[in-house]
Amino acid sequence: VFPSLAQAQASVANEVYQELGQPSVFLFCPTEYCNSLCSPSPSQSCYLLTLGQELLPGIGVVWTGPKVVSQELSATLLEEVEGVLQRRPLIWDNLYANDYDCRRVFLGPYTGRAPGLMPRIHGLLLNPNCELQANFIPIHTLGSWFRSELGSCAYADHTGTETAAALGDSQGSQEGSYSPQEALELALHDWVAEINQQASEPGR
Repeated sequence: VFPSLAQAQASVANEVYQELGQPSVFLFCPTEYCNSLCSPSPSQSCYLLTLGQELLPGIGVVWTGPKVVSQELSATLLEEVEGVLQRRPLIWDNLYANDYDCRRVFLGPYTGRAPGLMPRIHGLLLNPNCELQANFIPIHTLGSWFRSELGSCAYADHTGTETAAALGDSQGSQEGSYSPQEALELALHDWVAEINQQASEPGR
């Protein structure tokens, strides 16, 4: 029925999206969801070019970065993806994912994400460690990074400005100056306080 996989996927996604009443959040994960899976590159991938042309504008497209588990994300690489998809990608960040090897647990700060990414992305989802308690530092430091990004971006959107102001008043990294080491130290301080509080509860 369809001349290509991309056209088949786009047709089904569009139909489901419309059947659901075009919800404000509707995410599509392409078969080529990172640079290393694209042939020969994102900007020259017939598959991605077709998706960019065929998918309805309200459908968000998930992207993991240069690789499935990307150590770094840059605005330049995301610009290329935005160009071919004709929309800003939503980052599915696998930096802390350990479902592929549960012998590993990642406890370091959120890092390797260049400043100024926010204008280049539609959103960001963090794929955490499988072990719930091990995600305190990843999520806490992601919050510090997010505050810094909001503080350094000039948003025309009124709501975004209010959000940036509210988060800027909270504890954490100074606006526009994210430091992974400072974010880690703050996360460790708060995690120890959390552990001590839980330890002092009756029955613990």
